[in-house]
Amino acid sequence: MPPRKLIAIVGPTASGKTALAAALARALGDEIIGADSRQVYRHMDIGTAKPSSDEQAAAPHHLVDIVDPDQPFSLADWLERAHAALGDIWSCGKLPLLVGGTGQYVSALLEGWRVPRVPEQIELRRELASRRSEDLLAELRRVDPEAEEYIDPRNVRRVIRALEVYEATGKPFSHWRTKEPPPFDALIIGLALPREELYRRVDERVKRMVEAGFTDEVRALLAMGYSRDLPAMSGIGYKEMCEYLAGERDLESAIERTKSGTHRLARHQSAWFKQSDKRINWLAANDPKIVARATALAQASASHPVGAWQPSFPEYHAPPEDAPAARMPAAAVIAMPATARSRRTVRLNVGPPLANAIITTMPSPTKDPRGEAGGYPSASHTAGTGHDP
Repeated sequence: MPPRKLIAIVGPTASGKTALAAALARALGDEIIGADSRQVYRHMDIGTAKPSSDEQAAAPHHLVDIVDPDQPFSLADWLERAHAALGDIWSCGKLPLLVGGTGQYVSALLEGWRVPRVPEQIELRRELASRRSEDLLAELRRVDPEAEEYIDPRNVRRVIRALEVYEATGKPFSHWRTKEPPPFDALIIGLALPREELYRRVDERVKRMVEAGFTDEVRALLAMGYSRDLPAMSGIGYKEMCEYLAGERDLESAIERTKSGTHRLARHQSAWFKQSDKRINWLAANDPKIVARATALAQASASHPVGAWQPSFPEYHAPPEDAPAARMPAAAVIAMPATARSRRTVRLNVGPPLANAIITTMPSPTKDPRGEAGGYPSASHTAGTGHDP
């Protein structure tokens, strides 16, 4: 059986992941799997920047609009559904496109995280939430000394979740962070933008959301009986609009706080999608030829007949976040680790700046380039950053 393959499109919010995925799906006839912790909720369309009707018409979308806002939904739930969607797509002979800014979701799937299926224990959470944060941290250190390596002590929700998992399973949270190699090869495409331009895109998106009826969307959710205290309603924008509708702030303030909160989210996402990560092929999101470049990478991945491959561009260095967007080099070497020992070279004629790109296959690395621990830091439970496992 040929190796199963997957393409992941990652990057900060408002960088253009959804539009690129739709364009690739049109060009390649593939299907899209959403990796956004807020787009899973029904009735929450505008504030989560769900794919437009045209974008959804470009290809079947999975893991979008799958639960109601008051339904519990965890990383374990998402992983189970994501693996099912992958199986369905592969069975049809198509290539899955994983698209989204929730780093926890993307990393868990691509790195093969083991995630415990521990449902929320409401009474235990209430009891833990009543304690001082210092006491919670002391308890976590006692039962799981390694936890502070990946859980931000300021994130009380994550601390409580770690204690909840320990109480339910009898094993520390760190035990469940072990990984198993995923049963597929992945090409990861990252979209990069200078921070100033990214913030401008964020602000324009928020403006369009309000013009499209974001306030009415939140008002309708409240009228349907969804409490503003639900985790789904705590996302950036929804929280601020709930405060506006409750008379706790004016509309202008709610809009500005939504913008600044989304700026923080974009900075936070850089902890998951690092420009120094050699596994990610970074492309300038404002490059007018980005679709052609991404398509060339995708076609090379889909057609390559030998085992796993992880492309990288040794000659390309992602720009500092505040620098002008860099261009891809005129000739780039794409390293494709293969399960076989043989080396093969393929030349792509895709036009500058990927003209004469050379693809070389080589044995797969046996060690994670980020060290033995691997992985990424844990995400806060905020809009677009992923739910607790």
